[in-house]
Amino acid sequence: MVWVGGFGIDDAYHDTEWGVPRHDDRTLFEFLILEGAQAGLSWEMILRKREAYRKAFGQFDPKRVAKFDANKIESLMGNEGSCGTG
Repeated sequence: MVWVGGFGIDDAYHDTEWGVPRHDDRTLFEFLILEGAQAGLSWEMILRKREAYRKAFGQFDPKRVAKFDANKIESLMGNEGSCGTG
């Protein structure tokens, strides 16, 4: 299916992930992070930064993220690859 400009990365996300029922915590946490980052930005931008988000958020492991200390959070705040800019 080609939709909204047919960028390829958007198509693959739409056709294989969006709207597909998921039940594991890691995938749900990943989608939560990506959805939050997408607010006001294009899906193409967020999907292109997905690997940077994966690295920044401990492979989307909510238990690892819950253990991030102030130093880790501060380093993420300055990381353009994981904050939706750049």
